[in-house]
Amino acid sequence: MTKPVFNPYLPQWEYIPDGEPYVFGERLYVFGSHDRFDGDRYCANDYVSWSAPLDDLSDWRYDGVIYRATQDPHNADGAMRLFAPDVARGPDGRYYLYYALSARNAVSVAVSDTPNGRYTFLSDICHADGTVSGEKPGDCFQFDPGVLVDDDGKIYLYTGFSPDGALLASLQQRFGARVSGEGSSVIELEPDMKTVKTPCKPLIPGWQNARGSGFEGHEFFEASSIRKFGGDYYFVYSSLRRHELCYATSRYPDRDFSYRGVLHSNADAAGMPTGDMAGTPDGDHGAVPGAKYYWGNNHGSIVEIHGAYFIFGHRQTNTHEFSRQGVAEKLSKDGNGGFSQAEMTSCGLNGAPLAGKGRYGAGIACNLQSAKGPCTMAAASKESHPFITQNAPDYDPDAPDCGGLHDAPWQYIRNLRDGSAAGFKYFAIETVRALHVELRGNAHGELVCRFTRKGERGAEAAVPIAVSASEGDWQTFSAETAVSGGVYELSFTYQGTGSVDFRSFTLE
Repeated sequence: MTKPVFNPYLPQWEYIPDGEPYVFGERLYVFGSHDRFDGDRYCANDYVSWSAPLDDLSDWRYDGVIYRATQDPHNADGAMRLFAPDVARGPDGRYYLYYALSARNAVSVAVSDTPNGRYTFLSDICHADGTVSGEKPGDCFQFDPGVLVDDDGKIYLYTGFSPDGALLASLQQRFGARVSGEGSSVIELEPDMKTVKTPCKPLIPGWQNARGSGFEGHEFFEASSIRKFGGDYYFVYSSLRRHELCYATSRYPDRDFSYRGVLHSNADAAGMPTGDMAGTPDGDHGAVPGAKYYWGNNHGSIVEIHGAYFIFGHRQTNTHEFSRQGVAEKLSKDGNGGFSQAEMTSCGLNGAPLAGKGRYGAGIACNLQSAKGPCTMAAASKESHPFITQNAPDYDPDAPDCGGLHDAPWQYIRNLRDGSAAGFKYFAIETVRALHVELRGNAHGELVCRFTRKGERGAEAAVPIAVSASEGDWQTFSAETAVSGGVYELSFTYQGTGSVDFRSFTLE
């Protein structure tokens, strides 16, 4: 790396959830939907392109807008939003962008000569008679497309949305019985990348039909994504728990998938077992055992780079689900083709712990909670919970005046109250003699930093930093310490009255 890379791996002002990572040529591309900082709905912005050279995953390049919502002829007025996309290189060497608009039961496709666009509208996915897929009896619900161009030239399109409760009832009123709790589906496409070749058939079970399948407790919810490594097919999806990305494998692209485990949780919670949890999902519905961060929906996939595997997902910010950011972690693969769950860290794609010296922004926190613990982001309040936010409005680098901002925004943690804690993982420390923190607020107490060696439970050192802050500018508070020789997790807990905002810490 030419410089450190953190989570989130893109600039802190960028909000790209639902990331689908792909290697094209010598670059890694991430295609996702595009949230807006402090937005009021999912996917408020147009698709943009980000990529990095395979030999330096810290060197991300912004290529601008690659497809606008108004380019779809069904959306000339821009009333609908671009939901999570996927991209594949077709048999003709061109790149095909699959997406669904927010108010249509249809998947559409756009095409470009290069992976970073721009893309132009090609077609809806249609049957041979021209009927849009999703409109015929027996068609499956068209949502969150994933696409695979297999080694034999066959092309598969994976879709599905399998909600429960009030959301299911609402969608059934709108789109009919094709919206169900019965999981995901797959169809084969013709070589033109847009025409249905085979009828849709079920793939991964949902909560209505998972009993006895091995998927109990991790039933399909949304976020279809497909990869092939060696001779095996890996289907990545978001379970009914919302916060976790699970995976299943098969020797075939369109049948016989078996549940394998959890890859990522944006609550940083260990995966729950299958079996008895069927029909009692957590996620948006209740507590997540072992959660260490405010959770919400999740969407992403796996990529292989020079023999190493990474899982891309997203985290929640700003006390709602409408400002999500891409995060990535390295995966460990065993001899049976399985992956262990990756924990959430601050170092992500860095490939190693961060240097145990220097200044770090608080926006790279991978754990965050109030005194009562974290909750679903949809239930978090700005008055009683800490949250990651940024110092300026949504940033548009394509605007002539950069959205009216002279400097790009940066993130910080707001509203640390008594018992609130923020965690950062991991740092390779040789020697730390002093610790400095940048805070502001109206508070009197201590910010206690705990250094815990990786893999151990108890803190090796607890460093209290006296805080006496008043409303106004950022202030620096310091304390001496003596920590050395190891890889550490850092956790900052505020103890006192009032609340503080947390901008950065410096290890000296």
